[in-house]
Amino acid sequence: MDPVVHFEMPYDDAARIARFYEQAFGWKLQRLGAEMGHYVLATTAEADARPDGQRGAINGGFFPRSPEMPGQHPSIVIAVGDIQSAMTKVKQAGGEVLGTPMEIPGVGQYVAFHDTERNRVSMLQPLPRS
Repeated sequence: MDPVVHFEMPYDDAARIARFYEQAFGWKLQRLGAEMGHYVLATTAEADARPDGQRGAINGGFFPRSPEMPGQHPSIVIAVGDIQSAMTKVKQAGGEVLGTPMEIPGVGQYVAFHDTERNRVSMLQPLPRS
């Protein structure tokens, strides 16, 4: 099985996108130079979320498209400890929260947002492990 190990999103302003993810989620952003295409490298975790999981792998899923749910695009989901606090940080960092959190049965609270570059991203407060 070939795992997903990286994500990419576009930006218009490198400083603004770096500042947003640093402020909203505490990520470490490294702006690379012209020789690397002005890429902004994102480190989102010092260690893997699941100690027993494959290092660096990102799991995901697919959902049925629905005309009742606008803004259905490919997205990354960021795990947060407190979704209400994370929503506040997103707003303070210049993002826009899209609606209110919804409960995903057996999974946790989920809500989408736009970052400062209008990328649609989501966050999830997982249920505690039992």
